Amino acid sequence: MLSKRGFKWATVPAAASLMLLLSGCTQQEFERGLMPGVPGVTNHTDRIVGLWTTSWIILWIVGIIAWGLMLWAIVAYRRRKGETGLPAQLRYNNPIETLFTIVPLILVVGFFAFTARDMAAIEEPTADPDVTIQVIGKQWSWDFNYVDANVYSSGLQSDFAGEEGSEADLPTLYLPVNKTVQIDLTARDVIHSFWVIDFLYKKDMFPGRTNHMYFTPQVEGTYKGKCAELCGEFHSLMLFNVKVVSQAEYDAQMAKLATEGNVGQLDTKYDRNQNLPGDNPEIRG
Repeated sequence: MLSKRGFKWATVPAAASLMLLLSGCTQQEFERGLMPGVPGVTNHTDRIVGLWTTSWIILWIVGIIAWGLMLWAIVAYRRRKGETGLPAQLRYNNPIETLFTIVPLILVVGFFAFTARDMAAIEEPTADPDVTIQVIGKQWSWDFNYVDANVYSSGLQSDFAGEEGSEADLPTLYLPVNKTVQIDLTARDVIHSFWVIDFLYKKDMFPGRTNHMYFTPQVEGTYKGKCAELCGEFHSLMLFNVKVVSQAEYDAQMAKLATEGNVGQLDTKYDRNQNLPGDNPEIRG
């Protein structure tokens, strides 16, 4: 029969397994390292998931080895019954110290190299994008300029006060499926951050400066987005939706915006910071 101590240690893996079972995570979620979304949402998401999950596998291997060595040392060098005083003290162990220097160095260099490789691929500009959209962050909503179609959509701050239908009133960015997209990012007032959660990538938006994102949406659907940079009192309400739709539906939405009178592009006249150098967005950065 197990002792009380043995029983206590035996319950640890059982409790961990039960916790994972009750968490309701699917096999697909585990394969994605608990990252949100589904495979192939954009042409970059599988690359990001691969980097994430591979990093965790390596770190778990290192952790298991380290914990195993710790447990072995605790058991092998524990104080035996009848022993008194301090054990023999070792000052140096060159092989162990070399190992503890080389292995972390290899891990850091490896993580950096693979991260730099994937970042370079994600940030690679698209030479001739099918769609160019300017996204402008503002306290606390979003403006969307559809550059190619010469139409725009201006959002209002979200206000979830319990009324029915408020989710549908969020600003919505439309993207055509399987088309290369360039997003130009800027801000009207303070620093914001454009984050479509399932796209697994975010980028800051600065007043007077334009950042860019390049990707191809590959799965139709509605995706949630939010500002990922603390930008003031109602930061938590700075939400939006992204609809990835067919080319026909995208064209219909562009025509709808034109019919509603949203023709042209929203410019810098609504920016709060009109006192930047030269008052010229081309030289403000």
